[in-house]
Amino acid sequence: MAKDKTDMDLLCVNAIRGLAMDAVQKANSGHPGMPMGAAAFAYALWSRHLKHDPSDPCWFDRDRFILSAGHGSMLLYALLHLSGYDLSLDEIRNFRQWGSKTPGHPENHLTPGVEMATGPLGQGISTAVGFALAERYLAARYNRPGLPVVDHHTYVLCSDGDLMEGVSNEAASFAGHQKLGKLICLYDDNGITIDGPTSRTFTEDVTGRFLALGWHVIEVDGLDVEAVSAAIEAAKAETGKPSLIRCKTVIGYGSPNKAGKNKAHGAPLGPEEVVLAKRQLGLSEEPFAVPESVYRHFADLGKRGAERNRQWHGLWDRYAREYPSESAELEASLSGEIPCDWRKVLPVFEEKVATRVASGKVLNAIAPHFPNLIGGTADLGESVMTDLTGHELLQAETPDGRNIAFGVREHAMAAILNGMNLHGGVRAFGGTFLVFSDYCRPSIRLAALMRCPTVFVFTHDSVGVGEDGPTHQPIEHLASLRAIPNLNVMRPADGNETSACWKVALESRETPCVLALTRQAVPTVTPATVASHPAEKGGYILNEPASGAARLVILASGSEVSVALEAQKILESWGIATRVVSMPSVHLFERQSQAYREHVLPSNVPAVAVEAGATLGWYKYADAVVGIDRFGASAPGPRVLAELGITPENVARVAKEVFDARD
Repeated sequence: MAKDKTDMDLLCVNAIRGLAMDAVQKANSGHPGMPMGAAAFAYALWSRHLKHDPSDPCWFDRDRFILSAGHGSMLLYALLHLSGYDLSLDEIRNFRQWGSKTPGHPENHLTPGVEMATGPLGQGISTAVGFALAERYLAARYNRPGLPVVDHHTYVLCSDGDLMEGVSNEAASFAGHQKLGKLICLYDDNGITIDGPTSRTFTEDVTGRFLALGWHVIEVDGLDVEAVSAAIEAAKAETGKPSLIRCKTVIGYGSPNKAGKNKAHGAPLGPEEVVLAKRQLGLSEEPFAVPESVYRHFADLGKRGAERNRQWHGLWDRYAREYPSESAELEASLSGEIPCDWRKVLPVFEEKVATRVASGKVLNAIAPHFPNLIGGTADLGESVMTDLTGHELLQAETPDGRNIAFGVREHAMAAILNGMNLHGGVRAFGGTFLVFSDYCRPSIRLAALMRCPTVFVFTHDSVGVGEDGPTHQPIEHLASLRAIPNLNVMRPADGNETSACWKVALESRETPCVLALTRQAVPTVTPATVASHPAEKGGYILNEPASGAARLVILASGSEVSVALEAQKILESWGIATRVVSMPSVHLFERQSQAYREHVLPSNVPAVAVEAGATLGWYKYADAVVGIDRFGASAPGPRVLAELGITPENVARVAKEVFDARD
């Protein structure tokens, strides 16, 4: 029996290798080496340990598997196909082709069973920390004695390149501090990167590093299925630390001429080498041939997963009977259902207030109505105003705390937030200064690609920051963030627009949101309404001319809306009928009807845009832009704004020049 089991394991492992070789060869593009080297330890995880049900890919209590080394996507696609997910052999044949479910790097909205989009190295392992953090939080909040309805692991397959990236060290440090015992990372330690052996650049003591970060580390032969399985068992038994399993492998294993070499990393092996490799591995030379016995074996594994799913649903039914309010709350959170009464508590503002302060008041007003709204900052709680008053800090000792201290780790924070939101059951947000969004940017971009509704709270949004100077004064950031597809950048003008922007952000299901907020106080200038603020349309007419039709439009965002209103008064005194448009979100405005957009910004009326940042992007709407296309300076905020032309007088002057030129 043992030999039969070993023979079947080897047959399955080699079938994975064969599919990877064939798909990459047919596409004439891709990365065969990692799937061939990692096939054995990935199979050990999927066949012995991974709790999943191919017939129900979204089963909540499934284990999460994240391929951080996303370039090895054919490893994951082969496992999904063989396991019985909705990923046919035709999709494998169409690897990297237009319209297929098998893109070059995994994408969660394309392929059943893919938890997140990976490829940028370091992102998968970092985001996985968020998955594990969400699991622990929900388990602490909802599990009851004998009813562990939240009880699953997060597994990651990472590479040398993942561990070289700085973000992975940030995230690993955080995970070690948090003692995330259900996070298990299998490290494909093959000693090869694209350019050659890792000895050229990566000679650190990886084991020593992770031990120092508070991880449990195991070293194992990654080509030995049973040895890897035993290591995973040991990792699961260590509940007080995350685990790193160093799987020593050979890239391109089975290829006679390219195994162990960087030539196997990122290019097809070549038709002749594929044949030689298949002969060495005992595979059919026919492309995409999989023995029926392999399919039967994986089908049996699938039945095991379905049975575990069935058992969990029985557990859930008991839980729902015994704890009806808790089960209803968790079910609502998992479905993304929003409490119907939370909008009623959104604050309205009359006084002058910094929008960062207004944001903090909004969060604390709605927190009691969002039991799983959870978040924090990268060591800037008092500045970014994201602390939820009366709630504990989330730590290993208080796993159901709702305030997260990420430390000075902006990039990891953004990735971890994404993981929490992708996991489901929580709505996670996080904040830092807008200028440091640069440190978060790869994770923000992935959030948009993954349709992950993370809320990024970025304060100190202009040169109005003042004395901290140009290193802390964002210039190009708003324009560059607006350039990311499917990212809603919202810059509210006052407290009321801030409430409206939070409403939009929390109702968003597939679009991450950025809230760009002021450090300095701004006057309340927009309608005091909760039910339906016009800011939800992205851009709207805030103030019409005192008399007659508008002959000029000033549009502005954020703190410059009040500047535009003052400029309007000057222009009106000069006899120029002027309309002021508030534009908190270009993303939302572009999704309104053409008729509405034409109504707000008539094409036959000259327009001037005002924003204390780069002018790039505003010329789509305006004939001239009053902005800042240079770095700022260290001085009190009002002085910096005045010196750089963000004043009512300068806006009025530029607007009059535009009006005179068009009149």
